[in-house]
Amino acid sequence: MSVQAEEAPPGAPQDVTVARRVLLFPLVRLLLAIAPIVLFLIGAAIAAAKVPKHSLGAAVVPVVMGLVVLGIYVGFVRLVERRPVHELAGEGAVAETARGFVVGAALFTVTMGILIALQVAHVGRGDGLRALVIGLGLAISAGLIEETMMRAIFFRIVEESLGTWIALAASAALFGLLHVFNPGATLVSTLAIALEAGVLLAAAYVFTRRLWMAIGLHTAWNFFEGGVFGASVSGMKPYGLFSSTFSGAKLLSGGAFGPEASIVAVVVCLSAGVALCVAAQRRGRFVRPFWQRRG
Repeated sequence: MSVQAEEAPPGAPQDVTVARRVLLFPLVRLLLAIAPIVLFLIGAAIAAAKVPKHSLGAAVVPVVMGLVVLGIYVGFVRLVERRPVHELAGEGAVAETARGFVVGAALFTVTMGILIALQVAHVGRGDGLRALVIGLGLAISAGLIEETMMRAIFFRIVEESLGTWIALAASAALFGLLHVFNPGATLVSTLAIALEAGVLLAAAYVFTRRLWMAIGLHTAWNFFEGGVFGASVSGMKPYGLFSSTFSGAKLLSGGAFGPEASIVAVVVCLSAGVALCVAAQRRGRFVRPFWQRRG
């Protein structure tokens, strides 16, 4: 599958009637897609608060929430955009998710390896095998929900009008800002999330033109960070198979926010994101803004 630079990306609505143009105006579609998801998540979060924190339900409930969000998105595409959900095509889904998971696991393991070598990170005994199950459930949920909202909705719709580069910059900045109120968040952590995760995950979507690799990558990073190594995930209290503590300069350790705010994570993940962008551009997957397209 190839996307020529002068064309709209796969799945861009083609209807041209006046009523449909109003309904499919980018800002209108953003609101129509995000509003029901946000309302569902608010209600689900209230209900989920009753689930014991370290029970198996704490692993299952978030996954169910993620699947419901994915279902809401599919409904939006079918009912509003009236097209096949190309970005969630079943063919190759398992392979792309697995590939993303391997990449995400490798990136975080490399990051931790460097921090350990620099004597910034120290890994010790953690919370046991139950933490792996709960960590995986939370990671899958984050991968499904955040990738649906940020890449399938925000990035995709913005890209259809303004092109890949602007959509990438806008979605990365927004992704960083959405973490600004997390525990331990700072200006550095916000910038770090935008550069390392915002760029990398959008690049994974552009490279494949589907959501699966980004979901796998996001899931693996969170799982290995929290569920395996027991480090803070975007400032959230860790609960993992092992327990990681950090010392030294905050620029290296990430401080209370966790290793995601470390310059090491930024360099490792941004390098991978740039590599994916280059590969995607060589495959013709980038889209020009509407004012540069032919016709």
